[in-house]
Amino acid sequence: MNVPPGVSLDDFAEAIKQFEEAVGKEWVFTSDEDVALYRDAYSPFLGEPDEIVASAAVAPDSVEQVQSIVRIANRYRIPIYPISTGRNLGYGGSAPVLSGSVVLDLKRMNRILEVNERNAYALVEPGVSYFDLYRYIQEKGLKLWLDVPDPGWGSLVGNALDHGAGYTPLPFRDHFESHCGMEVVLANGELLRTGMGAVPKAQTWQQFKYGLGPSVDGIFSQSNFGVVTKMGFWLMPQPEAYRVATVWVPKYNDIIPFVDIMARLMNSGTINCHIWIESPVYNGPPDAAREALLAKPDGGSAEEWDHYAQEKKIQFWGCPFSFYGLSKVIDAQWEHVKEQFSAIPGATFEEGESFRFPLTPEQTERVGERSKLGIPSLGVFSMGARSPVNPTPNNGHLWLASVIPMTGEAVLEAQKVFTKAFREWGVTPSVGLPQSYHWRAFVLLYGFPITNDVETNKKNRATFDRMLRLAADHGWGEYRTHTAFMDTAASAYSFNNHALLRFHETLKDAVDPNGILSAGRYGIWPREMRKAKT
Repeated sequence: MNVPPGVSLDDFAEAIKQFEEAVGKEWVFTSDEDVALYRDAYSPFLGEPDEIVASAAVAPDSVEQVQSIVRIANRYRIPIYPISTGRNLGYGGSAPVLSGSVVLDLKRMNRILEVNERNAYALVEPGVSYFDLYRYIQEKGLKLWLDVPDPGWGSLVGNALDHGAGYTPLPFRDHFESHCGMEVVLANGELLRTGMGAVPKAQTWQQFKYGLGPSVDGIFSQSNFGVVTKMGFWLMPQPEAYRVATVWVPKYNDIIPFVDIMARLMNSGTINCHIWIESPVYNGPPDAAREALLAKPDGGSAEEWDHYAQEKKIQFWGCPFSFYGLSKVIDAQWEHVKEQFSAIPGATFEEGESFRFPLTPEQTERVGERSKLGIPSLGVFSMGARSPVNPTPNNGHLWLASVIPMTGEAVLEAQKVFTKAFREWGVTPSVGLPQSYHWRAFVLLYGFPITNDVETNKKNRATFDRMLRLAADHGWGEYRTHTAFMDTAASAYSFNNHALLRFHETLKDAVDPNGILSAGRYGIWPREMRKAKT
């Protein structure tokens, strides 16, 4: 049996016995076979001694059982690591940050406690997946949508707490922003409700975020200050219609006015959709001429890239815009969008799919991008699946997710910086394309493959770490990251000698003095482990 660090075998055995008394012996997992299920399926340390592994897992069924587990962990100073469904693939999965921790698996707490169609909200436990809530809404015939990430088997609560996002309009696609009210078990076992939930007979817990006094919900996201056992979410009323249409522009530097117009339309409310700027130039089939341009010290000039695009007869940049709402309003919005982008010479417009709701089952089956209609799926896994052009797929990926300004200049600068670094470090280059999940900023995503080859993984880990530091040098922080790189990512937020981290550590010491909850999550370590790291 693997024992948590700093815990004696006798104390651990006694804690396991008490966990079994609290939740039932069948819900405490200590065998190697069972514990192996809590490994990170996409671990960048696959097959290496440094791979992060749990010592055991315990799966409670109720808030009261969670409280009991936390109190037992405090008694014996057992590090525990709460997960919702453990499906945070690409960011650490179900494995803890601190090897040897006991995973607190909340998947049995999978109750949909309330769905209110009139006021468009839901209250759920952490084990409720997007598939679960979607099926519930469909079975009840409710005219509500939820926003879904990739893939749809994850937890609403877990995804929101890690600042995950999806594809329908804001605020719904920013999953933490669309939450309203939570219940939390603190490290001492005490139960807390945020916002209006602190009023014993609250009637607006899922309708008014703030309550009275300081709003503390944010300290429980991307942190280790408590165990969230209930969470409310605002749902999107089913719109009358949906339409998608794409704007294309032909030249390299067109991205500058393109993003300016797009940002103005977004900030004024004319468009409110997930933005993903595409590039047939960068993302086309393998091409020697393109690789030669990318290999140049300056990454290729604007004139060279324009010549390449003209030779290939392809547009340089494009973005599909999704519209939701009343048909007449959507039509007017699209006409205004075309009018604005027509200011860019050579801009073209391409109509896409459109629907009126509710959809028939046959229409639902024909939907191209289901996530944009709030329909969960597992389609994202086809991205790296075995195919004629990808005969040896990898074992998953790590996501580098840098936040950059919403300007065309920032996109071009970041692409040049990262592509140049890839070349210098001997990594196969890729060109990150910007997406907008949140308000007023882009996320530039790069995927780093996980393989069965230890040396390749070591090289990719080193490159990933260097990329985090390179991004920080340019003022681009990560909005989330894999558990293996949380310390590096957090170190970028270093203003005034890491004042923010020191504040987080002050909170940690106050609410979790024994340091039992999620040690190291997003760079926040318990006091004693902090000392050992310095």
